[in-house]
Amino acid sequence: MSATPGRRTRRRSGEAAPGVWLRPPRASRAEPVVTLGRIVGAAVELLDEEGADRLTMRRLAERLGTAATTLYLHVETKDDVLDLALDAVFGEVPVPPASRGAWRDDVTALITEWRATMLRHPWSVAVLDRPLLGPNVLARTEYLHAALAGAGFTGPGLTAAAYALANYVIGSATMQVAGAAYGEAGWRRAAELRVRAGGELYPTLAAHGAPIGNDWDQVFGTGLDYLLDGIESRIR
Repeated sequence: MSATPGRRTRRRSGEAAPGVWLRPPRASRAEPVVTLGRIVGAAVELLDEEGADRLTMRRLAERLGTAATTLYLHVETKDDVLDLALDAVFGEVPVPPASRGAWRDDVTALITEWRATMLRHPWSVAVLDRPLLGPNVLARTEYLHAALAGAGFTGPGLTAAAYALANYVIGSATMQVAGAAYGEAGWRRAAELRVRAGGELYPTLAAHGAPIGNDWDQVFGTGLDYLLDGIESRIR
């Protein structure tokens, strides 16, 4: 779809698109009525209430009581707003104090809080397909990598361990958000009926239950222990 006059969109594939984090900051002007901080705060509120699909520059400007042109004094596109809002959400993830030698405790604390933050802001799982280069994201990524490096990982092994943990927490939050959106009770009931009807094709699911609508916290914690056990075995 081509861009219409006056509309700000993501550039076409192959074109330079540095994004808000790699673009030089704009020159300061007279103190604006609407600050960048207010824009980001209002964007997070709007995203929490209605999700990423409903975010537009016009609706964001209306919430702030201004015109969309005012927003463009601070950002170039809606993608900039999403990048800034997502990083603001990551800023809610507490960075635990490092424990001497207790790398599993450090990783567990960070990953658990990361999941809880994404669940408070369900839209966040839908907009992770973007460069995560904001200061809050990088600070928490640094903490995770430092904890794993302190455990003895280096090079590709460090990257692989960090990816495994990040992908686990993102996947877990995504599944739980999807379950809540569709209604877990009805989804689980439908899945159980489907599995029972084809029990000969899905004997394990029929015997142990469809993996929907479980105790999400317990399942997440147990799975994280399994993952950390595997990571720890690689160190030994």
